[in-house]
Amino acid sequence: MKSESAPLRVLVVDDEPPIRRFLRTSLSAQGYDITEAEDGAKALDEVRRRLPDVLVLDLGLPGVDGLEVIRRLRGGGASLPIIVLSSRADEAGKVEALDLGADDYVTKPFGVDELLARIRAAMRHKLQQQGEKPVFRSGALAVDLVRRIVTVQGTEVRLSPREYDLLRLLVAHAGKVLTHRLILKEVWGGETDIQYLRIYIRQLRQKIEPDPERPHHILTETGVGYRLRAPD
Repeated sequence: MKSESAPLRVLVVDDEPPIRRFLRTSLSAQGYDITEAEDGAKALDEVRRRLPDVLVLDLGLPGVDGLEVIRRLRGGGASLPIIVLSSRADEAGKVEALDLGADDYVTKPFGVDELLARIRAAMRHKLQQQGEKPVFRSGALAVDLVRRIVTVQGTEVRLSPREYDLLRLLVAHAGKVLTHRLILKEVWGGETDIQYLRIYIRQLRQKIEPDPERPHHILTETGVGYRLRAPD
């Protein structure tokens, strides 16, 4: 078992040397142990040899591209968090990467603070999955996953079974962006459309958000899906 004081091992995969240099410098300054790869084939080899804690992965790689790296890792049972680096125009690539099993993404150009926040959220999510707590709390919102009771500022909120299933899915992946496709599959079995999902999200926000027009808990990832804000 890894010591709590051991540095987080991050594998950075990008074919652009300036980006790798920027990430190596920025993440090393945070105490992370950085390994680099410039293509997908080497990335897969480094994952097998070094067992990193987190993978920061560009999608536009030569040879074996980022999507194929995710497909092979998840197909082989690898559970390490994967943070995707994507171009602003590649919305379809982001969605496909998340549906294949990536945990999150940042869009180029990005700031190091944004990437660090995504890494922390992905690690929190992994720990939560390993030892899920019976009560989720974030600000005034509390979700008792055993008793199926939702409260806001201590007052119980009545949800329909479908609204609760939707919130429960978001809670189970707090901090992680979930694609429209994944939510529709998990909550509705894929038998409805995105407009129906938007209606339920709006209903949930009306019940749990302090200001539904400026949501604090359920955040929209435009063109991709939704994210439940993780507890601070």
